[in-house]
Amino acid sequence: MSTAGAAAQDPPRSGDFRGLFVLGFLGLTISSAWLSIALPLSVAFAGVFLFAGPHNWFELRYALGRLPARAGRLRGFFVASGLGIVGLAGAYAALPYLRIPWRGLEDSGTSIWSTAFLFWIALLVWLRSHTNPRFDGGWVWPVACLLTAVAWLTPYTLPLSLVFLHPLMALWLLDRELARSHPTWQKHYRCVAISVPIAIIALWWQLNGVPALPGTDQISRAFGPTVRAETLTDHVGAGLLPRVSPYFLVAAHTFLELVHYGVWVVLMPLVGLNSWPWQTQSIPVSRRSPGWSRAVAGGLLIGILLVGVLWVCFSLDYETTRRIYFTVAMLHVLAEVPFLLRMV
Repeated sequence: MSTAGAAAQDPPRSGDFRGLFVLGFLGLTISSAWLSIALPLSVAFAGVFLFAGPHNWFELRYALGRLPARAGRLRGFFVASGLGIVGLAGAYAALPYLRIPWRGLEDSGTSIWSTAFLFWIALLVWLRSHTNPRFDGGWVWPVACLLTAVAWLTPYTLPLSLVFLHPLMALWLLDRELARSHPTWQKHYRCVAISVPIAIIALWWQLNGVPALPGTDQISRAFGPTVRAETLTDHVGAGLLPRVSPYFLVAAHTFLELVHYGVWVVLMPLVGLNSWPWQTQSIPVSRRSPGWSRAVAGGLLIGILLVGVLWVCFSLDYETTRRIYFTVAMLHVLAEVPFLLRMV
């Protein structure tokens, strides 16, 4: 192979970009915090419009590069993962239509879903504990029972927790990826990752005493008459946490989502891809046969087309598209759980 040909195949993360990575993460955190304070609603809606589709595509590309070509002894883990992802995502989408009208049981559908979710995670942890590197996973069952009791006492605690905790999973996955591919970068990353909780504390100090959200009168003009600020305040639990400033809740969620998008669209490709995103030969399953290679390439191409379709749908009817997207997005929220467990 010629020198020019070899250079063309170099992965995007070749070389020592540790300083650029650290500065990029700090820049992402600081700019996200500033935007979340200054324009929380506008940035929240615009962020979903711009990055919802692309970040999902990069998640898919990264996951394909880390999955083994064949399940082998992990078949049970993958079967349990797939059934849980599809089943729980479908049940979550059906929750608004499955409310029980009996007194005291109106929220039981949410509690049942939370129970299934917790024991699904417990099962995955237990299965993971029986594969290398092994660990004692018996503790997971009493923990699942304890959290299930909390889910029945306060039905909306777990779904609301997922709203704020899910964006942080990207930071954990990034840490695991650095431990695998750039171990010398990990300690530097952990030092700058402290900026995320510091930023949350700063948001609380700055905004918790502020009762009103700025820009609520501009959202409908910017995104269409059907888009209301209440859509986002309900999503972050403002109605369930009346003593907490809606301004802080929206700004904190906007900040975490921006960091989440930045990790997947910029930082994870920088450190986690063995080739350029469009090069599928580094994906293990694509090397099984020419048919698998075409299927992987076709799937990634369809994903790019869906990103374009999502942008068009957002432009035509933002509110409906956003509602459908966040319902379907539960699939990728759930998919991150077994993927993270495999990286532990």
